[in-house]
Amino acid sequence: MLRFLVRRTLGAIVILLLISAFTFFLFYAVPRDPALLACGKNCDSESVALIRHNMGLDDPIPVQYWEYMSGIVTGRDFAAGSCPAPCLGYSFDDSAPVWDTLVDRFPTTLSLALGGGAVFLTVGLGAGLIAAWKRGTWVDKTFSSLSLVLSSMQIYFVGPLVLALLVYNNEILGQPSYVPFTENPVEWFSGLLIPWCVLSVIFTANYTRMARATMIEQLQEEHVRMARAKGMSGRTVFFRYAWRGSLIPIVTIFGVDMGSLFGGAIITEATFALPGLGTLAVDSVQELDLPMTMGVMLFAATMIVIFNIIVDATYALIDPRVRLS
Repeated sequence: MLRFLVRRTLGAIVILLLISAFTFFLFYAVPRDPALLACGKNCDSESVALIRHNMGLDDPIPVQYWEYMSGIVTGRDFAAGSCPAPCLGYSFDDSAPVWDTLVDRFPTTLSLALGGGAVFLTVGLGAGLIAAWKRGTWVDKTFSSLSLVLSSMQIYFVGPLVLALLVYNNEILGQPSYVPFTENPVEWFSGLLIPWCVLSVIFTANYTRMARATMIEQLQEEHVRMARAKGMSGRTVFFRYAWRGSLIPIVTIFGVDMGSLFGGAIITEATFALPGLGTLAVDSVQELDLPMTMGVMLFAATMIVIFNIIVDATYALIDPRVRLS
């Protein structure tokens, strides 16, 4: 198991290095002078030259990339001051350290991802298993039909509709907001309840269909039919034999979804004005804030890679044959 995780981790590091190199050259080599973007509209040539020197932009692109990557590990010294590790540079917009801004915004995204993930995994998986258990009945048809309808919905449509019905018109719930869990757990829960539910609409539909399809497929496997032939009850066959085999595809999509959400649920955060990584990414792109945009992209890529490693480890626990691959 340890060798398996080491191989996956080394592969993940290589992937992150490739992503960082591509992103850096895309942002710093292709566009116009980053120093000009950092300086703003009303800027003379002397100020641009000074900013270029202070940020190390007057070095060759490969040298800049090396300095950038080494700064993540060991910190970095600029002409204007030092940047402690992990150093992702300073924002063009407000001159704040990129890493500090990411750390400040991450709890909002973390809360949204964990709560939404718990809802859509529990509801979607439960509905899919019930539909498979009651295959061909009205229960199965109802859940399957609902999943098709919900999967066609979009967050930017469902979100405002729910806000209008539950917040603005009837005042059943309060305006969505983020309050740190450590400050007030009740307000943290109530402030994110609507975003969790809306975020879960589309994901729940996908998990329902996936869980139903994989469970029905597993029920046709030879070892499951053999268990039935030995006289085991349908409940035992369903939960002891078919259940475990159906988890692998569920784990796959759940890992990908959670990695994406941890990198920033852009549409959900923008719909409910939540100050997370998703809104930070949108704002940084609009402001042409290259260091912040690259920081968010690298953070999101790291989250996706980490969850892929978790998925691989879960595979190995569910099916030991995966460790040999």
